[in-house]
Amino acid sequence: MKSYSMLSRQKAFEKISQTKIWDVVVIGGGATGMGIAVDAAKRGFKVLLLEKNDFAKGTSSRSTKLVHGGVRYLAQGNVKLVIEALRERGFLLANAPHLTSIQKFVIPVYRYFDQFFYASGLLLYDILAGKLSLSRTKLLSKKTLLQWMPTIQKTGLKGGIVYADGQFDDARLVIALALTANDLGGAVLNYANVVELKKKDGKVSGLLFRDEETGQTYDVASKSVINATGVFVDAILELDDKSSPAAVMPSQGVHLVIEKKFFPSDHALMIPKTKDGRVLFAVPWKNYVVLGTTDTPLLEISEEPSALQDEIDFIIDHFNLYNDKKIVREDIKSVFAGLRPLVKTSNNKSTALASRDHTIIVSTSNLITITGGKWTTYRKMAKDALNNAVFVAKLPVVKCTTRNLRLHGYTETKQQSTLLSVYGSDAIKIQELMHADPTMSERIHPDHECTKAELIWSVRNEMALQVEDILARRSRMLFVDAAAAVSSARKVAEWMALELNHDEAWINQQVASFQELAKTYLP
Repeated sequence: MKSYSMLSRQKAFEKISQTKIWDVVVIGGGATGMGIAVDAAKRGFKVLLLEKNDFAKGTSSRSTKLVHGGVRYLAQGNVKLVIEALRERGFLLANAPHLTSIQKFVIPVYRYFDQFFYASGLLLYDILAGKLSLSRTKLLSKKTLLQWMPTIQKTGLKGGIVYADGQFDDARLVIALALTANDLGGAVLNYANVVELKKKDGKVSGLLFRDEETGQTYDVASKSVINATGVFVDAILELDDKSSPAAVMPSQGVHLVIEKKFFPSDHALMIPKTKDGRVLFAVPWKNYVVLGTTDTPLLEISEEPSALQDEIDFIIDHFNLYNDKKIVREDIKSVFAGLRPLVKTSNNKSTALASRDHTIIVSTSNLITITGGKWTTYRKMAKDALNNAVFVAKLPVVKCTTRNLRLHGYTETKQQSTLLSVYGSDAIKIQELMHADPTMSERIHPDHECTKAELIWSVRNEMALQVEDILARRSRMLFVDAAAAVSSARKVAEWMALELNHDEAWINQQVASFQELAKTYLP
């Protein structure tokens, strides 16, 4: 795929002014929304995506960083979802090797029966993956397991099982999808808040959105509108019909990030059953370890969810049960929480047991809403949503061809040794910035490898507009080291202000805003 195309707000607004009517307008710039934009553009449709905040601001940047079939869904008997997710895992790993990798997971066992039980289930997991299987599940001796995980709880340890799944950088993948949609002729825009749905003869015919940067409103006409706003779908459904019943039952998942010295292993730990029926992971990621997750039902949703103290304690306690090197609250480098858009049904009693399948609602106005699902199946969700839009809007029937679509930045070989690998084929352009101007090699923070060149690249080519966009999603500093991100805010604001021609007042506002936001990430 051709790389080096730019995400440009100016060019997006030019397309908006030049397009009388869109085939598809997507509301929501997370995994599913971006997947729809890519699919629509690949099929040759005129597609516009609008995101109220920054791309991947919500749930799509707050996952456990796994591309997986869902071992626990197999235990729940949801074989269909597991097969679908395993297939999609294989496609994603092949289409975005610069943003994904194969990760080995170890389940320690303290009863011989458990070794047989879990090995049998994981063998089925491998079989269901078919030719897309990543590696054969194997039994581990106690000696080998201790070599791989020297800090694991040794008392009563019998051995373990090792299996393979996928890992990725979720927020960076959303940016790659945005660039891919752009490469294919689609238009994507962040900080574009949909404030009204337009109707003609009772059917949705377009919408009004407000540019949050300028306050200006825009009227766009479209043959179809897709609501892909994740946990916020109910707000868009209310714009369509104030009496719409709730479609989502929100659940919160919390993750803690610690230094690798507490868990010095290249293998991930999988704790197969916690007291609330979930699995718990300790996953090496970006030279840190991500611990999670929880499943807490919520009555209210927010754009910046925060971890409950009980959730933090829950993860610490369970990790310490399985790890000799104990952690306390002060050892946590960052805490992040995400909201799952679980499909609401009348018999939901526990969010831990609620289905991770997606659902599609077609309103009487022809508004198409998709919710539920999981990151790994974003492409299939996008395909299903767009097929509904094609039917409703009587668009030309064009086959979906995203299964083998290489995403923006695709490279045959991944540069494992550098953090620039997440940019794929764009990395060379960032290196050229550094060679042209030695000051571009300056780090944002001395303890982290992200440079001024990456910041400038993201501002110029990835629609990064605010300090949070850089520190939370273009780089992942806020997610792995919140204190370092806070101390970097002013430098980032000053560099961005020079590039975007902002004044000192903007710098001060951005620093204050980011420091307030970061409080929820500090333990």
